[in-house]
Amino acid sequence: MPEPKKTQITNCHIHTFTTSHAPKYFPVRSVVVFRAAPWLVTGLRWGASVLRMPETASMLQRLENFHDTSSHRKQSEVFREVRNYYPSDTRFVVLPMDMALIGHGPVDKDIYDQHTELAELAADPKYKAQVIAFGTIYPDREDGVEEFKRVVEEHGFRGLKLYNKLGYAPDHPVLMEQIYPYCVEKNIPVMVHCSRGGVYHKGWTQARRDKVTAPDAWLDVLKEFKDLRVCLAHWGGESDWIINRRDGFDPDKPEAKMRNWAARIEELISSGDYPNLWTDISYTMFKFDENVPLLRAYLSNPKIRKRVLFGSDFYMTRNEKLSEKEISLRLRHALGEEIFHDIADVNPRIWLGETTE
Repeated sequence: MPEPKKTQITNCHIHTFTTSHAPKYFPVRSVVVFRAAPWLVTGLRWGASVLRMPETASMLQRLENFHDTSSHRKQSEVFREVRNYYPSDTRFVVLPMDMALIGHGPVDKDIYDQHTELAELAADPKYKAQVIAFGTIYPDREDGVEEFKRVVEEHGFRGLKLYNKLGYAPDHPVLMEQIYPYCVEKNIPVMVHCSRGGVYHKGWTQARRDKVTAPDAWLDVLKEFKDLRVCLAHWGGESDWIINRRDGFDPDKPEAKMRNWAARIEELISSGDYPNLWTDISYTMFKFDENVPLLRAYLSNPKIRKRVLFGSDFYMTRNEKLSEKEISLRLRHALGEEIFHDIADVNPRIWLGETTE
């Protein structure tokens, strides 16, 4: 019997930014009270426990967990936390976000500070074998192009993170004319947010956010830059997975399936028309019992299996009941070692440009 393959996990989707990098008033101005006095959440949780409200107490406990992680002073402290959940040789793609220009108030540390601190983490002898740093760009920032090129050329950042609902479309002229050609030239992959939830520009309606985030918003980019490796993160997101697994689609109304982001991503990858289109399972799989049967069905398609990446979305997942370790172990068991090896080891190396198929 052949020896089982050794899997070195690459978690392709984590965050280490802290509250100092986030807007002061997102999602609402009242959040500033809890940021200044986090003990209020502890008090509310205690009250819910006394009143025998276990669901409320559990939710508040998860909010405390999230705050405990996000309130770390340095990104290295957040990174040390996520390392606890994985084997010691695990690698992590660390994704920054530039949220200073989205209208929800100031940030204490801007993207230059966030990038520089991430560069220090990636260069730390203790962590550099594990940290795969990505840079980000807000294309309307005056020197955004120069800043992204700086972290690639001076600090060896390995990829690009985009989050369109912060205030720009995938086909923004700065991206089309300067950033995507640069990524192709430098063999740099792109990770993009593709879920209806998440952070957004102040005043943007859900429809406007969806317009720039939907899988089809990327078609013009994929057609023009055929060698650009793009990962649509979260595989469309939890709400679309719920519709997919619970309700299905009327075969007489194909447009309904096209509007479902999870199904649409599967369709676009399966078509073979976009060979450098990828997706990841970050955050979506934290609704494990509900979503893993559908995931297994998707991964039975060889074309899909070759284009799925393992990722968790730490530390956003601190809002969930399952921990990083619980979800990764359950997933590995449910999928089996061979499939897990593909999405957590083989596929990330190809997407990162470390090897070819």
